Amino acid sequence: MGEHVESSFSEQERKAFVQHLIEDIQALEKMIKDGLIEDDIVRIGAEQEMCLINDEFRPSPKSLDILKDLDDGHFTTEFATYNIEANLDPIQLEKDCFKSMGNQLHTLLEKAKKVAKMHGSKIVLTGILPTISKDELGMDFMTPIKRYSRINEVLKTWRGDDFSLRIKGADELSLHHDSVLFEACNTSFQLHLQIPPDDFIKSYNWAQAISGPVLGICCNSPLLLGKELWRETRIALFQQSLDARVWTKAVKEQVARVGFGERWQKASVAEIFKQDISSHRILLTKPIEQSSMDLLEEGHIPKLEALSLFNSTIYRWNRPCYGVGNGKPHLRIENRYIPSGPTEMDEMANFAFWVGLMAGRPKKYDDMPSLMDFKVAKLNFIRAAMSGRHTVFSWMGKTMTVKKMVQQELLPIAYNGLRKFNIDEEDIKMLLGVIESRLTSGTGAEWQIKNFRALRKQMKLDSAIVQLTRAMYNNQETLEPVHKWGPIKGMAKTKESFHWVGQIMSTKLLKLYEDDYANLAIAIMQWNNIHHIPVENERGKLVGLLTWSHIERFEKLDKKEAKVSDIMVKEVITVGPKTEIKEAELMMEKYNIGCLPVCVDDHTVGIISKTDL
Repeated sequence: MGEHVESSFSEQERKAFVQHLIEDIQALEKMIKDGLIEDDIVRIGAEQEMCLINDEFRPSPKSLDILKDLDDGHFTTEFATYNIEANLDPIQLEKDCFKSMGNQLHTLLEKAKKVAKMHGSKIVLTGILPTISKDELGMDFMTPIKRYSRINEVLKTWRGDDFSLRIKGADELSLHHDSVLFEACNTSFQLHLQIPPDDFIKSYNWAQAISGPVLGICCNSPLLLGKELWRETRIALFQQSLDARVWTKAVKEQVARVGFGERWQKASVAEIFKQDISSHRILLTKPIEQSSMDLLEEGHIPKLEALSLFNSTIYRWNRPCYGVGNGKPHLRIENRYIPSGPTEMDEMANFAFWVGLMAGRPKKYDDMPSLMDFKVAKLNFIRAAMSGRHTVFSWMGKTMTVKKMVQQELLPIAYNGLRKFNIDEEDIKMLLGVIESRLTSGTGAEWQIKNFRALRKQMKLDSAIVQLTRAMYNNQETLEPVHKWGPIKGMAKTKESFHWVGQIMSTKLLKLYEDDYANLAIAIMQWNNIHHIPVENERGKLVGLLTWSHIERFEKLDKKEAKVSDIMVKEVITVGPKTEIKEAELMMEKYNIGCLPVCVDDHTVGIISKTDL
């Protein structure tokens, strides 16, 4: 994602790119056939995405300034200006590799934190930052790099309409948005494992099969825009935020650009790339100087630039990758579903668990298509994203909880896999011990939800998500894994600075419609002990406000016959979520009113009263 594509995106360039893409597949197949792909060493690698926050624990759009001062090739941009990414160096899977990688991760994060502090920013690791609001999802927060704007333009053109987002969990989030920037809410810890070409399909199918249970014990993204959704909301959010499919009245098969896949794989890694090229339109192009087939003929190893660029725009949760290191071509699987955080230790534990499972695959699982229907594996993955540690899986014809499956089936495989590569025993026990502890103490998602619910009983939504993010940041600084985190304490001692109406408004609104009968409206206000209630038309737009003082003026009116439209205030004074609180207070004083509906366009999103002030 971080590659800065220099491209004219012209028709001529696209035509040439298509030919390069076809030749890259041919070159890959030839390299596999001729035994040119590296198969005598296994390496691991990772990408760390992180969120930038300010002193008020809200998104801090300072990535370009921070990256400039970092001046380190390990770091690169992300879609939004409040995210950055660090790429860790590949390292051979052996002995103290996890300790070495953990040390590098810590060093890079400390370096980033130091520079971020110079720009009034902090760094937090989380799957979705709780304090991201709709305001930070506008185009002015998109990193000003051609690649990102091009992805947004093309996907919007293909879709021909706004993107739709609808996720149902304990709460429901349903809205339209006009860019792909919702993708920027997702921050992950992406894992890479090199795979020998002759074992690639067996390994890839196994990676698919274990995705559900691995995700179930690693969830860390339960909140989005103040709503409690899936335990790993990133899974639904990422797919919907980049979904350019056009829906019609006809029932037709369409493959999502972000997804788990549609079938078990049977032939070679080239077949997976062919499926993706066959199913998805080319999103990005770039000029490429020389044919990969020509390079092969000349005895050089090609980078397969067209294939690599195309592959970077197909977002499989387990993504096959081709690369060249030290002049040698290799294949690897990229695990994209693991969230960022809750701590460095948690991330390294997730890494060791997954790599151990991949390396320790028992021979009986070499042929997954004969053991499990693909849709079972896919459903396990979706269930895990929704329910996390409380998921019940179908596994080899049996029904198993996450705890039972990880404890009895997967951890023994992971221990064997790591020992097979002579990983230091102390590191194995420490990292897999973190996974075992989560089975009883809970995941990052559970810690967030438990504390979020407790906070919401004491304070308004905005305060709750700020306090949650503050505690998350403070806990991460201790480097203690999430299973050791306790409940948030001392909320009353902290003070936040409130600037905007949106931070203190009431969002749980009762609403009336202009054609409701007045007697029903009055009863609703009495039952709920409220003195003002917004009135909408059939299209959900604000058309009036019913207040108790205004109703009293119509004392003689027959309330059984009258409609709400007869007694409501029709000239309503409103504010927006980004109206300054002081300005709202002055408006109430000026017009001698007790409340102000808070609107985005003509739609009511909240209400602010003198009580809120």
